Amino acid sequence: MGRAETFTAGRAETFRALHQRRLPEDPLILPGPWDAASARVFVDAGFPALATPSAGIAASLGYEDGATPADEMFAAVARIVRAVDVPVSADVEDGYGLAPKELVERLLETGAVGCNLEDSHQDVLKDPARHSDWLAEVRAVAGDGLFLNARIDTFACGVADPDRAVERAALYVAAGADCVYPIGAPADVLPLLRSGIEGPVNVYAEPDGLSAREWGERGATRITYGPRLQRAAAAALREIAERLR
Repeated sequence: MGRAETFTAGRAETFRALHQRRLPEDPLILPGPWDAASARVFVDAGFPALATPSAGIAASLGYEDGATPADEMFAAVARIVRAVDVPVSADVEDGYGLAPKELVERLLETGAVGCNLEDSHQDVLKDPARHSDWLAEVRAVAGDGLFLNARIDTFACGVADPDRAVERAALYVAAGADCVYPIGAPADVLPLLRSGIEGPVNVYAEPDGLSAREWGERGATRITYGPRLQRAAAAALREIAERLR
């Protein structure tokens, strides 16, 4: 293992430790930077780690969500990682069609300590058994060098039955996922999901919605905001621009 990989692996362990033994009233909050400047703002505010949103980065680069070329996404993540001294996890959508070995190598090259991996493509759910096999390959290649956050897209794709999310979570945890992310799960369903899922659970929150404590008491281990912080910043900038005009 090279010096850079050893450094990244150490940060991955630091990041993994942040998810352990969280009290219900104290879930891990991971703001989503879309560029180096926003990353520095979040670190200066005292957050111990960050998680990039693919949609926020897409907007910052002038792309629609889901349309960012892989090379540009990895380059953007690398710029964010270089700008801060805390662990950064990267949203790399559904892996851009890359084989597990290449995906892991490219993530490690950016300096990211973890990643989100979706189980849908263009709003169509993937077969959970095949996806779990693919996640297991990613884990085998990455070892402990990456924190794998397995996104579960059942709710986002219109499947409201929480049992379907729990079934996928079990497969992904068995494949080696460190955390599962049932994006779009309603707050009142989260306690049911929590009771059926082993390990950390990520929720997708509104900046002005439930408090971190309220999410934690429902079962959230960690909280992310996707592109919502970038969109809030863009709205604030739009107001300034209108005043200037």
